[in-house]
Amino acid sequence: MKTSMPTSVTGICRDTVARVTQRGFSLLELLVVVAIIGLLVGAVTLSMSTLGNDRQISEETVRLRGMLNLLHEEALMQSRDYGVMFTETGYRFYVFDYQQLAWVEPQDDRLLEQHALRAQLTMALLLDGREVPLEDSFDTEVIENPEPHIMLLASGEVTPFTLEMSRDGIDGRFELTAELDGTLTVVEDGFN
Repeated sequence: MKTSMPTSVTGICRDTVARVTQRGFSLLELLVVVAIIGLLVGAVTLSMSTLGNDRQISEETVRLRGMLNLLHEEALMQSRDYGVMFTETGYRFYVFDYQQLAWVEPQDDRLLEQHALRAQLTMALLLDGREVPLEDSFDTEVIENPEPHIMLLASGEVTPFTLEMSRDGIDGRFELTAELDGTLTVVEDGFN
């Protein structure tokens, strides 16, 4: 005796439909696989950036370049002379006061407040190709007669310099270079 397969109203065997639906992956399974692949790609990318260039050094270099570009424009527009004094771990801005004939710290200007680098980041300053000895950090005391390392003058001239920013224990560094006309360039050196 031959048994027939049960069929539905449409004439399709229910066993066949059940077998067909079990052959592929569900949308949920595919989404889980895609999410896992995304996480793995993200982890690889992060590990490559950790071993490659240093994001904090890059951010600090770009921040300083932006500040110097802004001061260069301000010097031209307001006919003011600005100066920057560096330490190995930070920098401070000054404005030349023609009444006192001295460099003074800008008052009530949050943008030009003293800036300390993030931990383990250091700077080295080169003027005319020679390294300038820098203090470790700024003392909390007010500096009596500050003499900025670089100046951004109302005439549009900028003290030519090269500033190297690096992290302790890592060979790579970023170099910020200024030309006499105020052109600033950033170069990444030694990172994989």
